[in-house]
Amino acid sequence: MRMSHIALPVRVVLMTSLVSLTGLVCGSPAVADPAGQPRESVLVTGTGEVFGEPDTLSASFAVETRAATVTEALDGASAAAIRMRDALIKAGLTRADLQTSNVAVGATENDDKKVVGYTASQGLTATIRDLPGAGALLSTAVAAGGDAARLTGVSFSIEDSAGLLAEARKRAFADARDKAELYARQAGRSLGRVVRVSEDNAVYHGASANYSLAADAAGAAVPIEPGRQQLTATVTVEWSFAAPRL
Repeated sequence: MRMSHIALPVRVVLMTSLVSLTGLVCGSPAVADPAGQPRESVLVTGTGEVFGEPDTLSASFAVETRAATVTEALDGASAAAIRMRDALIKAGLTRADLQTSNVAVGATENDDKKVVGYTASQGLTATIRDLPGAGALLSTAVAAGGDAARLTGVSFSIEDSAGLLAEARKRAFADARDKAELYARQAGRSLGRVVRVSEDNAVYHGASANYSLAADAAGAAVPIEPGRQQLTATVTVEWSFAAPRL
């Protein structure tokens, strides 16, 4: 009886040590396999990067007018926005490529906090797929809006990035496997089956620029350089260790 009481704590210590070691290998608390035994595995994160040439430009336009009354300010902003919209459609854009945003009316006060006028503003976002002609189109739209027109910024994107994303994912998985194999070799083990895979949201690093273009500067086409866009995929993969050879 005494011997059984002495042996029991020893068994508990050995099991606890095994669980802690597995957790260190995985980089996370130990996870049991279907048989209920702690799983020996390696958990790594891989990254894949690809580059592509942008084919779409998103331009942010705006109009802003000031007047003595709300109605005059709002009517002036609406008229300028309509002229810009019509110019963009005449240049080849469709209504599906245009979206109104940020409609606002605010009061203008003097130093005595007395309302002396009103300011109305309205935004318009345009999706442009003809990049060679984008510069001329931007200038044309701003000229149509007159002194109320603004061009607040542009950004580039790749409209159909499915192929690039697939390649980035392949590279991310390959990167994860390379890391896992390295750790396995250092531990004197070999990789077994994939236990789980999880992916972070893909990240797009695209070129963007801010412009403050008034109507009197819109005589020439705005210079446009799309550059290239980077897409990054990140994947976390867990491999079990293969059973050691006896």
